Amino acid sequence: MRMIVFFDLPTETAADRREYRKFRKMLIKNGFLMMQESVYCRLLLNQTMQISVQNTIRKNKPPGGIVQSLVITEKQFAGMEYIVGESKTDVINSDERLVIL
Repeated sequence: MRMIVFFDLPTETAADRREYRKFRKMLIKNGFLMMQESVYCRLLLNQTMQISVQNTIRKNKPPGGIVQSLVITEKQFAGMEYIVGESKTDVINSDERLVIL
């Protein structure tokens, strides 16, 4: 499964920008990869992990703006069509337990 987090946070004041950076760093610390601006994705091995990650996001939610999450299967994620641009492959992004480089 994949969890995709979409967010649109205010950045008008210094406090808003601080909350934006704090939320973004929390996502990265918890294993999310940036797909594009304000869209982050993470691989989930099971539903228990999904619940745990959602609780972490809820606990660290910013005071303003909008944050949305969507969970999709690997098959749905693999079927994503790139209209413009291409997939970045510089990061190992797999559910394989053993990766041989």
